[in-house]
Amino acid sequence: MTERAPPPALRGLYAVTPDEPDTARLLTLTCRVLAGRPALLQYRNKTAECALRREQAGVLRDACREAGVPFIVNDDLELALEIDADGAHLGRADGPPAAARAALGDGRILGLTCYADWSRALEGAEVGADYIAFGAMFPSVTKPHAPPAPFALIARAKRELGLPVAAIGGITLANAPQVLAAGADLLAVVSDVFAAADPAARAAAYRAHLPTPL
Repeated sequence: MTERAPPPALRGLYAVTPDEPDTARLLTLTCRVLAGRPALLQYRNKTAECALRREQAGVLRDACREAGVPFIVNDDLELALEIDADGAHLGRADGPPAAARAALGDGRILGLTCYADWSRALEGAEVGADYIAFGAMFPSVTKPHAPPAPFALIARAKRELGLPVAAIGGITLANAPQVLAAGADLLAVVSDVFAAADPAARAAAYRAHLPTPL
């Protein structure tokens, strides 16, 4: 098995997988996205049963390690630890952040979804999260019921917490400059990358929006 990717610079495209039941197709799409050198890749599948999630997570972990891209598991700390992922991204219903930080240790990444909730961001900073995420920034097919998060939250978090900030929800190549101008470090994107005609080229195109391309 290849070694875990080194600690990343938390800045750039944060590619998030779609709900795809076909593991072979998911792997093919993911490898194309990885060719575009995202900063992170998150496995997210809200519809799969446990066995399929375990299978898919293991396959994608190996692909990410081969590509040298850190691999994050969404909403499932136990699975992240079981397959030795590079980290976990947790929502409000996924357990206490402090317990997740302790379980992951210092060598793995902890990210927290904060929605538009400043108190959640404060909690993330207090427990030692590696990044916090706000969203939805724009109307989102993936998160259709998520309340809108104002851009001002990003600037406030950068100013007061000093943590990398991920923006999620409806982000596209067209509106990415607005989110980056607000101060976001990571752009969490599902459809605009994975559903693109050329996922590798679309992933690479996000890097061109960064003030200093990676």
